[in-house]
Amino acid sequence: MTAPDTTTTPAQDTPAARTSWRKAMAVYLQPRVLIVLFLGFSSGLPLALSGSTLLVWMRESGVDLGTIGLFALVGTPYTLKFLWAPLVDALNVPLLTRTFGRRRGWLVFAQLLLIASIALLAFTDPARSPFYVALGALLVAAASATQDIVVDAFRVESLSENEQAAGMAAYVAAYRVGLLISTAGVLFLVSGFEAMGNIKSNAWTWGYLVMAVMVLLGTAAALLATEPEQSKLATEATRGESSFTRVVNAAVGAFTEFLTRKDVAAALAFVILFKFTDAFSGTMTAPFVIDLGFTRNDYAAIVKGVGLAATLIGGFAGGFLARAWSLEACLWTGGILQAISNLAFAWLAFVGTNQWALALAITVENFTGAIGTVIFVAYLSSLCQSPLHTATQFALLTAFAAIGRTYLSSGAGFVAQSTGWPLFFILSVFVAIPSLILLAWLQQRGHFQTLKRAT
Repeated sequence: MTAPDTTTTPAQDTPAARTSWRKAMAVYLQPRVLIVLFLGFSSGLPLALSGSTLLVWMRESGVDLGTIGLFALVGTPYTLKFLWAPLVDALNVPLLTRTFGRRRGWLVFAQLLLIASIALLAFTDPARSPFYVALGALLVAAASATQDIVVDAFRVESLSENEQAAGMAAYVAAYRVGLLISTAGVLFLVSGFEAMGNIKSNAWTWGYLVMAVMVLLGTAAALLATEPEQSKLATEATRGESSFTRVVNAAVGAFTEFLTRKDVAAALAFVILFKFTDAFSGTMTAPFVIDLGFTRNDYAAIVKGVGLAATLIGGFAGGFLARAWSLEACLWTGGILQAISNLAFAWLAFVGTNQWALALAITVENFTGAIGTVIFVAYLSSLCQSPLHTATQFALLTAFAAIGRTYLSSGAGFVAQSTGWPLFFILSVFVAIPSLILLAWLQQRGHFQTLKRAT
């Protein structure tokens, strides 16, 4: 009875499997997905320039760990961006909107602001004027957060339903590449400029100026893109309304629809805490590596270079998990893996300055972190159930997610000073427990079943 099944299954399944793989790969070559890929690069580029790369610059300039930890607060715009997301949804940018459309006009506007703010930060001095460094970093974060609002809206509106998963995977992968360029790329550039005879402060200035120029890749993508049809229809539908009316309608409608849902407080708390374990340890990863005795080039080559492959593989692994498993199962897997991965850094603290050990620790952290990120973005997307308010709601959710990275992580430097590096990374594992408790509670309440019915 079993012989026919055994002999015919390969012949029947192989062509279907090959077709499925071809379709899965072909979607990444669609023009709209490629545009989203380049916009993902543009979104990932500025984050480290006001974050981990800036912290390396500050540590090399002699800034103490407590002050470095407090610099996590410059990420406030990522937390509060939902406040001006309705402006991006409803208002036109003079001249640019008329020329390119509302979404593309805002994209170009945000990227021009980003170029200017990165250039301003390049000319600050962490050793002499930390206040102006903080101000420049805050401006970079504000322009970057605005760009994120527009890119998220553009991605959701421009991609068809069968392109959304591929667009998300491409966006996350390119985001990580942009992050790599603004970390490892900057550090290699600074070392290169120093080798050319520039003093350290000038070398950092030139490194940041090169990053400002790199933003133009995102601008080119915005110019080559076409305005989403949904954006055109929304612009036409609100043409007769005043600017004030459009903003109020966008804000009130988005928040009312979302905040009246069942168990919304628990869901928002989960959004805040899910990536907190990554953020808490990640805030101090750069100072930890430097303090352990690794050079700037070690950090660039291993922490960001070797980790890129693990990040990309982890991102696609997260994408496959999201297609094969239920959302709640994926969240459990990602949440546990990204927490346990912090033990790799605790182990590295005992091992000391060993490049192979650093490469292993970074590989583990980047692989698990990428899985968690892709699954988390899928969860955030599933929460945006109203097509009329997708941009504002997504901005609200990502702003809540930034609370863990910005505010809850701001004391990580003081914890590291008090406990030492091994215990600090061990404690960062236990930071994940509240999010897992919330995940269990939401699952018991039928939260994820509600999301499935809505979609």
